[in-house]
Amino acid sequence: MDSTFQVLLCPARSGSFEETAQTPEPLWFAVQSNDESPEMNVFAKQVVLGAAGMLILQLAVAASAQETAPSSASAPVSSAPPTGKLAAAESSQSQDRAGTDGSARGTITQPGRAGGLGDPAFGGQRHPLYRLSKSDIVDVTFTFSPDFNQTLTVQPDGFVALKGAGALLAEGLTIPEMQQAVAYAYRGFMREPEVTVTLKDFDRPYFLASGEVARPGKYELRGDLTVNEAVAIAGGFTQQARHSQVVLFRRISPYVAESHVIDVKKMLDSRDLREDLHLQPGDFIFVPQSRVSKIRKFVPTNSMSWYMNPLQF
Repeated sequence: MDSTFQVLLCPARSGSFEETAQTPEPLWFAVQSNDESPEMNVFAKQVVLGAAGMLILQLAVAASAQETAPSSASAPVSSAPPTGKLAAAESSQSQDRAGTDGSARGTITQPGRAGGLGDPAFGGQRHPLYRLSKSDIVDVTFTFSPDFNQTLTVQPDGFVALKGAGALLAEGLTIPEMQQAVAYAYRGFMREPEVTVTLKDFDRPYFLASGEVARPGKYELRGDLTVNEAVAIAGGFTQQARHSQVVLFRRISPYVAESHVIDVKKMLDSRDLREDLHLQPGDFIFVPQSRVSKIRKFVPTNSMSWYMNPLQF
């Protein structure tokens, strides 16, 4: 029977167990049980059980090796798992192939997302949609029930009051999400309502200019503006302005903001605007006061005129 050993325990003729072992024949373990001490019988039994356990373990290992051999042979040889940009590129290619297959089959992707999944390399949205905020105004139109057409304003608490359907939390929703929420709110007494939500008025992008500018205040951010262009829109610098220390504050989160110090005087003197930062919605520009203008009010006017205008003598 090949090279596999079997363990057989069988009674001998004389009521005892006899040991007969040969390599090609079945292996017999016999234990003398007549006129032997109990300690020897227990030891012999433990030896037999240990040998049987070892052979059973070898058989199990051999069977598992035979099962795993075909699967490992059929599996392709691969190198170390990709990391970093290589893994991101591979996932991007797989996501793009999936999105292409879905579009070829006629599936509709979510607006504002690449293939409905966003940017595969970073897991975010490629073109994020506008989300409603406080004081935004939307028009809600029902195709088959014009009596429920209404204009909604997002209240300071973020809710809107629907006609006959109660309050709805609208702050933070996109227009498609708002449309689905309104349709779900009216399903109690409408059968598959067809709703269209249109953004009518919203908080437009803006920037703030403060400090030593001619017209400090809040300005609408239209198009791509830089710091120098924003200062020009605010009326330019005053005589007390410190051109080399213009500060741009940019909010990163509700509690964290970063600041950039811009030397506008150096840029204008060198005629190099490569360091002129581009504005983002909500940026705050502050122009500090120069040191000379800070101490000028403490110096008498007559003495300053003697230093500043020596041609009068």
